[in-house]
Amino acid sequence: MRPIVLTTTDASGGTTTSSAAILDIYGRPEVSLQLDITGTATCTVQQTLDDIWDSTITPTWFDHPDTNLVGATADKQGNYAYAPRAVRLRQTAGNGSAKLTIVQA
Repeated sequence: MRPIVLTTTDASGGTTTSSAAILDIYGRPEVSLQLDITGTATCTVQQTLDDIWDSTITPTWFDHPDTNLVGATADKQGNYAYAPRAVRLRQTAGNGSAKLTIVQA
């Protein structure tokens, strides 16, 4: 799978959220994550098992189970040992920006 890149920028006026990255739930479960923060930003990687394409469902987003990827203010790497249905990046503070690169095996 090609890398997927999600971005957020400038949450000084309030929380910003990236678009969602859809993962292959039928593919290999290993997923690598790399969070790059530029400037001042506080970011959290989130995931859901809900079908975000189903308009009758409001997805429930959960913070990544690795606390290093929750409220991060510096570059981090992490992973999933399972493939969630979708991943997003949430920036809660700062006028900087963040980029999340996702690679599924």
